Amino acid sequence: MPEERPESGGPVRPEPGAAEGAVEAAPVGGLHERVRAWIAEDPDPVTREELRVLLERGDDAALAARFEAPLEFGTAGIRGALGAGPARMNRLVVRRVTAGLAARLAVEAAPEGQRVVVGRDARHQSEAFAEETAAVLAAGGFEVVRLDGVVPTPLLAFAVRHLGASAAVQITASHNPPQDNGYKVYWHDGAQIAPPLDVEISEAMDRAAAPGALTIPEDAAPAPDADATGELRRAYHRAVHGLVEHSPDAPPVTDEVRAARRRLRIVATPLHGVAGADLVSVLTAAGFDDVRLVASQADPDPDFPSVAFPNPEEPGALDAALDEAAAVGADLLIATDPDGDRLAAAVPPAAAPQEVAGEEAATDAADPGNWRRLSGDELGCLLAEDRLAHGAGPERYVGTTVVSSRLLARIAAHHGVAHAETLTGFKWLARVAAEQAAAGYRHVLSYEQALGVMAGDVVMDKDGISAALLLADLVARLADEGRAVPDALDALARRHGLHATGGRSIRLDEQGGDTLVEAALGRLCEQPPAELAGVRVEALVDHREGARYQLGAGASTSLGTPPTELLALELADGSRCQVRPSGTEPLLKCYLEVVEPVADGEAVAVARARAEQRLAAVDEGFLDALGLAPRG
Repeated sequence: MPEERPESGGPVRPEPGAAEGAVEAAPVGGLHERVRAWIAEDPDPVTREELRVLLERGDDAALAARFEAPLEFGTAGIRGALGAGPARMNRLVVRRVTAGLAARLAVEAAPEGQRVVVGRDARHQSEAFAEETAAVLAAGGFEVVRLDGVVPTPLLAFAVRHLGASAAVQITASHNPPQDNGYKVYWHDGAQIAPPLDVEISEAMDRAAAPGALTIPEDAAPAPDADATGELRRAYHRAVHGLVEHSPDAPPVTDEVRAARRRLRIVATPLHGVAGADLVSVLTAAGFDDVRLVASQADPDPDFPSVAFPNPEEPGALDAALDEAAAVGADLLIATDPDGDRLAAAVPPAAAPQEVAGEEAATDAADPGNWRRLSGDELGCLLAEDRLAHGAGPERYVGTTVVSSRLLARIAAHHGVAHAETLTGFKWLARVAAEQAAAGYRHVLSYEQALGVMAGDVVMDKDGISAALLLADLVARLADEGRAVPDALDALARRHGLHATGGRSIRLDEQGGDTLVEAALGRLCEQPPAELAGVRVEALVDHREGARYQLGAGASTSLGTPPTELLALELADGSRCQVRPSGTEPLLKCYLEVVEPVADGEAVAVARARAEQRLAAVDEGFLDALGLAPRG
C-alpha cells in the first residue's frame, strides 16, 4: 500500500517574514513563464495583480515562494496561506481542486444524478471560495446545494447523508492562523475521504491544471439556499438532541435531571468561530437555560482578535473564557474550535478541600488558575464510560487512535463491548465504525486525544457541538448526585489505574534536521531499550512496517493497518511511548502514557503525583533511547 499522504494537505510553510527568500527559486525564465501562464488562468483580479506587481519588481524570491512548493491535496483536503500562485489558497487553486473532485465523482455516476453540498466558515475569502466551488460543480452538471451563511463543519458532514449527497465541501482552515484557509471534502458516507480517494482526486486535479482546461461561466454558481440551510440546521439539532433523549446509550432523563440541567451554569466560547449559535441552540433545546457566550468571542471574526492562536489546545486560548467562568461561578466551561468540530472543556475545583500528597490544599473556584482543563483523553474516556454504563447489549463498539490513551480499552473490557484502535484521524475511526455497523455492532463513541469526539451515528466525524451536549448532560447528572467531574475521573482511576499522559515536540533543525530525525528513529528500531524507568519493555511496534516485535522472543505479529510513520514501545505495566516525525518539518512528536495503580484506601491525588514522577522518568529514558538529550 502506498504511503499515506499528509493529512494536513499543506506544504511546509516558513514563518511569516522569514520565508520567501528561503525557497530555492527555479531558473528565472521558467518561473516567469509559469507566473504569466497562471495570471492568464486566474479568475481573481486581486491575486492577478499581486503576481503582476511581483513580476514588475523582479522579486523572484517572492514568486518562487508562491510557485515552487504547490499545496498538496491530502485526506483532509487542502490548506494554506491566502495569496496568489499554486503554493497559496486562492480561487484558481479552489477551481482546480473542485475540478479534480468533479472528475472523480463522475467516475461513480453521471454528474446529473449526483448532489454535492457546499458550506463555509467565516474566514477571509471563504465566501468567494464557496462560490467558486459551487460554480465549478454546477457547470459540470452536478446538483449543488449551496448552504446559506456560515455553518460549522459537523453540520456540513451531517448534511451528506441527510440530503443523500455524493459528497460535500467545507471551506475552512479549522484552527489555523487567520491568514490561512482551506478546502475539506466529505464522501457519500459522511466521512472524510481516506486513501486512495485523496490520490485519485489529486491526480484529477493535476489534469485540470492543463492550460485552458477550465472555463467556468461567470454566473454558474447557484445562489445560497436559505430554506434548505434552515431545514438542515433544524434536522441536525434534532439529531444531536436525540443523543441525550432517545439514544439507546442515553441515561434516563428524570425530572431531577431536567431540574439539574436548568440549574447548570455554562460559559461557552466559539473562539470567534462559527459554532456559537448552534451550540447555544442545542444546549437550550435540551433544557440548559443558563448558557453564557463569552461576548468578546461570540461573533465570527476571521481575524480572531482576542487570541494569539485560535486553537483551544494552545496556551492562552481559553484565558478569557476561564476568567468569565470563574467570575460568574460557572459549573462548566466549554469551547469549540473555530469550525466547531473539536471541544475543549474545563471544570471548577471540587468544593471541598482536596487531599494532595497527604496534605489538604484549599481550592478557590473564583481563581481561574484553579480550574481543571480536561485533556482529550479525559474527555473521551469520561463520555465513553458514561454511555457504556447506561447503554445495554454486548453488540456495542467504541474506538480511539494509536496516539490516544489505552484507558478506553480497559473501559470497554469492563463493560464487555468491542473496542478498536486505529491510525490517527477520524477518517479511520469513521471507517472502522462503518465496518462494525455492517457487522451488527452499534457505534457508541470514538475519540482522539486532540479534543475530537464522534458520538453515535449522527455525524461520521468529530463534532464539538454534540460532544458539548453529552458533557453538559453528564455534568448535570453528576451534580444531581452530589458529585463532580473530578470524582468521575477518580472513579475511573481506582477501577482501571491512573493513566497519565504527556508528550513533547522536539525540533531538530539546528542539529542536522531530517538526517537526525531518521537517525533517532533508526536507533530506536535497532537498539530498543530493555527497560524504561525500571519497567520492562515488552514490544517494539513499527507502524511503518505494520508489525509488532516481541522483544527477546524473536516473534512478530502483523498489525493489519496501513503503514504510517509511527514507532512505539510497549511496557509490561501497560505504559506506552510513541514517536513520529512531523512529515513536513524536522520535528519529532512524542506521546507518552504511564499507568499507575491506585491502592485500596489511597488518595487518587497521591497516585497521580507518583504517576507524574514516573512520566518524567519515562520521558527521560525515551529521549535517551532516541539518542537525544533531554530538552525543554
